[in-house]
Amino acid sequence: MPQKILVTGGGGYIGSHCVVELIEAGYHPVVIDNFSNAVRGEGDVPESLRRIEKFLNTQIEFHELDLLDKPGLEKIFKKHSFYAVMHFAGLKAVGESVEQPLRYYRVNLTGTINLLEVMQSHGVRNLVFSSSATVYGDPQKLPIDEQHPVGGCTNPYGKTKYFIEEMIRDQCTAEKVADLSIITLLTLFGRLVKIHRESQTTFYVVLSHCVFTPDGTGVRDYIHVVDLAKGHIAAVRKLKDNCGCKVYNLGTGTGYSVLQMVNAMEKASGQKIAYQIAPRRSGDVASCYADPTLAEKELAWKAEYGLERMCEDLWRWQSQNPTGFSNGTQP
Repeated sequence: MPQKILVTGGGGYIGSHCVVELIEAGYHPVVIDNFSNAVRGEGDVPESLRRIEKFLNTQIEFHELDLLDKPGLEKIFKKHSFYAVMHFAGLKAVGESVEQPLRYYRVNLTGTINLLEVMQSHGVRNLVFSSSATVYGDPQKLPIDEQHPVGGCTNPYGKTKYFIEEMIRDQCTAEKVADLSIITLLTLFGRLVKIHRESQTTFYVVLSHCVFTPDGTGVRDYIHVVDLAKGHIAAVRKLKDNCGCKVYNLGTGTGYSVLQMVNAMEKASGQKIAYQIAPRRSGDVASCYADPTLAEKELAWKAEYGLERMCEDLWRWQSQNPTGFSNGTQP
């Protein structure tokens, strides 16, 4: 029988791509999501999962559930014998976390505590936690490796990720058992900020200004979501080694500025993208990119796709889905 993996936040962007890779790797994903970052499709199933089912000709077990609902979480664990949990669920916007810190602490921290407690009570000892490079704060050196100090977070979102990592480390220390395996993956990636659709073929981009970067815009380690998903599957495979508590950076090792990303998107789309330089978003660091050497060595994982391929795939999907998942057209 395929090993069952509980995927929290599996209807979202990264989570749903990991569901695809889990299925193709021979695992049996069970997905929970509260639709905070997922579009509701037919049958009250995330549209992302509905399309995956169609594309892969399969069925995915889905439960609408918030991690703050601990009794509901208990029911899921009583129903299934999980080999591992992949934890994506949580609020994730840096700027919003600065404006609503208490909401971020309540949702991200309480939800994860509930998950860890239910896992413990049901003897589930394998966890892959999808964290963020925000735990490193303003980098002391570049590229960032796993030995870089953590905790100097510049925003509440990053602090929630850091606090969760600390909870995980403390739990590993407290349990002192040989078969406990928890892998934390830190993703160092960026995205275009505030993309506004003005028409069917026009984008307008507001760029955050960062004075200590070559062209004045933020530098990030942009990574293709398929590479990211495959990195998470590599971590699931690593769990069988009873590896204890491990941390890996997932990235390409190359930093690109937001302005370079705009230029790459212009090339991929064949269109000129209008942009405006604006003040840096509250809580953002200027530059952040990874040293992924350890992940390549211990997980046998390495990013395959470059910036050009990322933009081509993004533009292809956007062209086929001009209003996103809400139009229900292309998989």
